Order: sequence, then structure tokens, then C-alpha cells
Amino acid sequence: MKFTNAKRGAAIAVKVMPRARKTEVAGVMEDGTIKIRVAAPPVDGAANKALVVFLATALNVSSSQIDIVAGETSERKLISVVGISPQEVDVAFQRLVSGASNGLSAKGKPAGR
Repeated sequence: MKFTNAKRGAAIAVKVMPRARKTEVAGVMEDGTIKIRVAAPPVDGAANKALVVFLATALNVSSSQIDIVAGETSERKLISVVGISPQEVDVAFQRLVSGASNGLSAKGKPAGR
């Protein structure tokens, strides 16, 4: 995965898939974009809010440190995370991606299917 170094944090490219059964990492695309399933519908910003909460939990940061800087109304988004290095983001997502393949949720617990 590749995360770019922002001035005070990291930038993450994500592809959001709303209306999923649960919110989880679905994998990584060839270009390094993180695919994330979101249970919320893309109505009135609900999917974006769910994405921010999920990322905050996954990265162990406050929701206020996460901002959607591009693609607010698109399935592809650029996310800025302040106060965390690209290396820390990489470690967190490596854990989530490997956990997703092992049936784990964002908190490292078995995912209910």
C-alpha cells in the first residue's frame, strides 16, 4: 500500500462501497487504493460519516483528525489524516487487511457474518 506524506500527517486514497452488510476493509486495489465497505447508505453524508468513524477507530485517532479532501460525493475519495505518519497508517492497514482475510473486524475481533 502507498500512503503519501502530507505536511502534518498522511493522505489515503479510498474507494467506498456503501450499503454493505457491515463496515470493513474489503481489500487493496492494484494502485494502492484501500477498498472499504460501509454499512451506511450514501444519503445525506451518512456513508462519509461512517467512513470517518471507521477510519478514526482503525487508526486510533480522533474523528476530527480525519478530513475528506477530495471526492466527497464520489466513491473514490482522498482522505487526510492529521497527526499520524504514513508509516503508522501503513501498519494499521496492513493489520486490517490481513485481519479482513482472517475474518477480523477493525477492532481485531472476529467478524460476525
